[in-house]
Amino acid sequence: MEKPISNKTFDEITLGDSAVLTRTLSKKDIQLFAVVTGDMNPAHLDEAYAKTDIFHQIVGHGMWTGSMFSVLLGMQLPGPGTIYLQQTLKFLRPVHLGDIINATVKVIKKDEVHQHITFETVCINQRGEHVVEGEALVLAPTKKISWNVLPLPQVQMKTPDHNYDQWLLNKVAGMKPLKVAVVHPVDPFSLMGALQAAQAKMIEPVLIGPRLRIHKAAADAHIDITGYEIVHVPHSHAAAARSVEMAREGTVEALMKGSLHTDELMAAILDKDKGLRTDRRMSHVFIMDVPSYPKPLFLTDVAINIEPSLMDKKDIVQNAIDLFTLLGLGVPKVAILSAVETVTEKIPSTLDATALCKMAQRGQITGSILDGPLAFDNAISHDSANIKGIVSEVAGDADILVVPDIESGNMLYKELRYFSGVQGAGIVLGAKVPIILTSRADDAETREASCALALLYTRTKHS
Repeated sequence: MEKPISNKTFDEITLGDSAVLTRTLSKKDIQLFAVVTGDMNPAHLDEAYAKTDIFHQIVGHGMWTGSMFSVLLGMQLPGPGTIYLQQTLKFLRPVHLGDIINATVKVIKKDEVHQHITFETVCINQRGEHVVEGEALVLAPTKKISWNVLPLPQVQMKTPDHNYDQWLLNKVAGMKPLKVAVVHPVDPFSLMGALQAAQAKMIEPVLIGPRLRIHKAAADAHIDITGYEIVHVPHSHAAAARSVEMAREGTVEALMKGSLHTDELMAAILDKDKGLRTDRRMSHVFIMDVPSYPKPLFLTDVAINIEPSLMDKKDIVQNAIDLFTLLGLGVPKVAILSAVETVTEKIPSTLDATALCKMAQRGQITGSILDGPLAFDNAISHDSANIKGIVSEVAGDADILVVPDIESGNMLYKELRYFSGVQGAGIVLGAKVPIILTSRADDAETREASCALALLYTRTKHS
């Protein structure tokens, strides 16, 4: 909602007028201040370092308290129209996490000739101790101003320990690169993603496609592809077939989709005689870094199985569990999603969810805690689950979300991706080699993270 504010003009202000602002210093305040200003001093951000300095704990930036005076002068007294001219500051005590700071500005002098006002500026903590003192000089407004202040955008903090893409990149550091057939990389994005992963020493790419089109994509992206192996084929169908053949021969360890349709690549992979089938149903798993969720969130299957049967879903669930376990993340909590959290024959996916949970009880699905049917809200929100009276180890704390079909899953992923800025990495499991099945619209960073996931999966599986 808009917030109305108004000012006090020079003539309306008298000696002794004051305004107060109260803030409690939080970790998020410190992190946001560091992001905005670039002040990454470890005394403010690194607990281990802070223990070694004079204060023995994290302290707030001095200018965080100083900035409170700017808020008061610009928003309250005098308010809109004020020109900040000068500020002196004397820092008397550190401000620690959890300290409650009362900032006060008080009029101590008026200059009638220049319309200047001098303010005493003081910050006091919850113990009554002065932490900052100083004086401010402003040019006060001479005209009344009333304004509706628009709400600020909400900021979601993604700290390094929450950044799952970075976690993947750190985990694969030093691993032997994965030899990957990059299938039909004839546009800048698919080529850049592969070469970015190659430069990070995650993959050794083999570029499969029409040679001239690959070189044109490189030129368009201003990329030097000298030294990278190119296998020339005339078109995308041939590229898919040749990449699968190389995987069967053991020439490459994984496939990476370039600029071709998923069904083209999957047709070659699923070929009964020349493909890469195993006894397990193939399925796609996204690992998503959701800023508002406290841990990585796995989502399956949003790319391969259009309308999976119950037994297809059994393999889809097991593939995701196996990946979660292989990455060393423990025992996953798996939410089988539907439109509702109650079982009804009118919604077949609720029946499948019930059957999958029974399969887990009987050992047909192993290595996880399953619950379903669960609606999306009560799968990821404790509040929603509590309101609906759902008692479950999974509800509100899911690690893996299993969608009913490709339509709901694909829409859910893209809504998260484009509305919430969710980042993710994805691979196809259940084939003889992992398949990096990125969208043609995915950026190079998403492709690089997916390469890291495929590398970690392969090296861990065969270690």
